[in-house]
Amino acid sequence: MRILFILGLFFCTNSFSQDDMLAKDYYKKGNFEKALYEYKKLYSKSPSNVTYIDQIISTHQELEQYTEVETFLLDLLNRVKYPAFLVELGYNYQLKNELEKATEHYNKAIASLDDNVNSAFSIARAFQSHSLLNETIAVYEKAMDINPRLNFKLQLAQIYGEQGDIEKMFTSYIDFVQHNVASLNNIKRAINDFISENSLNENNILFRKILLKKLQQEPNVLWNDLLSWMFVQQKDFKKAFTQEKAIYNRQPESLNRIEELASIASSENQIDVAKTIYTYLIETAQEPETLLNAQYNSLQLETKTADNNKDIYEAIDSRYLALFEEHGTFSQTLKLQIAYGHFLAFYKNNTKEATSFLEKALKLPLTQLQLAEVKLELGDILVLQEKFNQALIYYSQIQRNLKNSTISQEARFKVAKASYYKGDFKWAESQLKILKSSTSQLMANDALDLKLLISDNKYEDSLQTALKLYAKADLLTFQNRNDEAILLLNKIIENHKTEPIIPQALLKQAQLFEDKFQFEKAKVNYESIIANYREGILVDDAYYALANIFENHLSLPEKAKELYEKIIFNHADSIYFVEARKKYRVLRGDAIN
Repeated sequence: MRILFILGLFFCTNSFSQDDMLAKDYYKKGNFEKALYEYKKLYSKSPSNVTYIDQIISTHQELEQYTEVETFLLDLLNRVKYPAFLVELGYNYQLKNELEKATEHYNKAIASLDDNVNSAFSIARAFQSHSLLNETIAVYEKAMDINPRLNFKLQLAQIYGEQGDIEKMFTSYIDFVQHNVASLNNIKRAINDFISENSLNENNILFRKILLKKLQQEPNVLWNDLLSWMFVQQKDFKKAFTQEKAIYNRQPESLNRIEELASIASSENQIDVAKTIYTYLIETAQEPETLLNAQYNSLQLETKTADNNKDIYEAIDSRYLALFEEHGTFSQTLKLQIAYGHFLAFYKNNTKEATSFLEKALKLPLTQLQLAEVKLELGDILVLQEKFNQALIYYSQIQRNLKNSTISQEARFKVAKASYYKGDFKWAESQLKILKSSTSQLMANDALDLKLLISDNKYEDSLQTALKLYAKADLLTFQNRNDEAILLLNKIIENHKTEPIIPQALLKQAQLFEDKFQFEKAKVNYESIIANYREGILVDDAYYALANIFENHLSLPEKAKELYEKIIFNHADSIYFVEARKKYRVLRGDAIN
């Protein structure tokens, strides 16, 4: 009988059927007498089902029928040796305020580990279900003392977290992952709830100290990994890079982690750190693909930060030519060739040389996809020159040759953009309507944004003057003529004050000011959108962008916090909601995210 019961505990615990739905429903609605009747019927058919046993106990207790629970549990304990029931009996005494008896049965449950340490988990789970956390900890610790091969560090970490004992929690997570490296990502996710982007956060400092102490006591790349991960959360990419180099020096199999770190630093606009990392990759990489990617990304950063400096442009040009001399102009370097063509056209204003260079690339033995990538750039260079009809030829070829592909959808979007730039809004809309259902979410969002811009503004003025001016400003931005774009947007703002395109013009101009690091000017625009177009669809964009300026460029964290709060409470459907909430909690000084 005992053996059958124990087997039932393992195999029947979660065996719900449609029959118990009624009992659950009664319990949920607080109709405990009916729930008890139904659970007793179920229990009579399946007396080894712990779920039914637990529900009978809980329902009796909801009805304050503690004597019935005691009788029920004592009968069970006479039939089967299952120490978790000692916990339940102790808790029933606790509810009756018979605390000595409660403690006596809790101690009996813990002492039973001496006879059967394998019951540790069920006993601990029983304690934890009643929020008896100290007793839960005692069970796990005693079990590990009896059998050192058992590892309950994960469970202990979670309990310490509930108790607010952050140091013990971090230590337990670290001890657990040391022997369960496969669970590293899960442990990072758990720890992430207790640290923030703020390096001065108390928990961040504590976590770093524990890891540094571990590193001193027993060097292990696992500690470098966790330190690097924490520094990335803090956006301290320079320190993360130090840890990643230490990992690579001990395990020089792959530079993928360092490549990823460079990419993250770049996306977070920590350009100097990203440049340093790419330089390291160029000096260290042995694989041609890794080397080329690093050289490519390094050149993109140099170009991005050149700020129209002709001397820097010449140095970049020389670097490209040196790379082609080193690696050749083959299909393997196509990405670099396309980048060089783009650089010549969009930064050196040498469209003729750029076109000639890329047309040579078309003669290489390329796949259809590679040909499409070159043609896409050639089309962009034609748009740069405002040769829209010629650009459409390249874009149309891509659509025809690679139907339903991502690059085909990108080409269709560029067709719409070209039509929009030249004022053919009707044709642009027809293309954008198709792209709204694009398999690429980013593409679909961009298409929808442009379609709304056109549809919201094309009827206000029969001549569509403001919309045409805005499209021209958009084209100037595409052509890297940002100063001219800013002036043209200013003309729209001054001369078309009553038209719905004004908040869009203010937003775009503000973004251009930010690109030029003119944050005070950008601030004025965002504040104008908030003050005058509070009910419009761009107000959350303005709140979020202005909050970022206050936080990261004007050192006004309290003002940033107020704006993030407005997004949280007034714009729960905003795409910025999650990030705004996260940033708000960091600025508020929350210890836990």
